[in-house]
Amino acid sequence: MEIPMGLKKVAVLCVLRCGDKFLLLKRNKDPHKNMHTPVGGKLEPFEEPEKAVKREVLEETGININNVGFFGILTETSPVKFNWINYIYVSDIEYIDPPLCNEGVLEWIDVKNLEKLNTPKTDYFIYEYVKEKKFFIFEALYNENIELLKLIEKMSGKGLV
Repeated sequence: MEIPMGLKKVAVLCVLRCGDKFLLLKRNKDPHKNMHTPVGGKLEPFEEPEKAVKREVLEETGININNVGFFGILTETSPVKFNWINYIYVSDIEYIDPPLCNEGVLEWIDVKNLEKLNTPKTDYFIYEYVKEKKFFIFEALYNENIELLKLIEKMSGKGLV
């Protein structure tokens, strides 16, 4: 089923964490090609977000996660096809060698190096809130080139970008 342009798609993202390292995906396709992002994907019809995040992590990494914590929501709005509601989760896992992934390359990134990482701007804030163990609701507004114009933390009303 084709989703009408402008209608929000629903996705899940999972920050896989081992101590002070995050297992992130350097994507090999759009959106965010060649950028590091959490593992994730779209919800299937009638699927609950927590079940979707477990399925997506298993499909993309081969890792079966049981302990998953909900951290927040990122809503993304643009005048083009890039319109999402993202449920953000965190799962603490044991260190493993990064498995192969058909979505890109999985890499362990030390939290001290996150600010130097090529990642979507919204994700820097997600990582900061995860490190601080703070729940969040972010609203991101983009232009037609998917350039971030504004990022608002809705619980405080504070503009982050």
